[in-house]
Amino acid sequence: MAKKKEKETAEDKVETTEQAAPTEQAAPRMQILNQYIRDLSFENVAAQKNSGQQVQPDINVQVNLDARKGQENQFEVIQKLTISATAQKETIFLLEVEYAGLFHIENVPEDQLHPFLMIECPRMLFPFVRRIVRDITADGGFPPLNVDNIDFVQLYRAELARLQTENQTPN
Repeated sequence: MAKKKEKETAEDKVETTEQAAPTEQAAPRMQILNQYIRDLSFENVAAQKNSGQQVQPDINVQVNLDARKGQENQFEVIQKLTISATAQKETIFLLEVEYAGLFHIENVPEDQLHPFLMIECPRMLFPFVRRIVRDITADGGFPPLNVDNIDFVQLYRAELARLQTENQTPN
């Protein structure tokens, strides 16, 4: 008799789980439809000046992100890196690359869409941007530049803090 009671309980649990499942929200889904270089510029200032100096340059990397809504559930996310190398206050090279991805995104709540676009999408694109930077600097006659990993969460938080400070500043 006790075994029969256990079976009923197990069946009740299955029914309860099946009933609860439809109320849960579907998992977020992201698909990269396309990725491409939007713009690329490399200025080899050292070669133009015929400067054969072999010094360790200071490398400055700036990152900008942008996202634009396209067709239904599609977004273009643009990652722009501006990299300058200087030595003794002289520019050695300047590299600007805009790399974009076209993403199809579903089941992301509206209040979480902006952070998703500014954190997860750039994280997916970054390895490709890193490879482009490495190849361009090497093809430009310099040692290949391996850009350090970028913490897109920290970058997002810093931008939110900057905007908040900007809005609190009296005009």
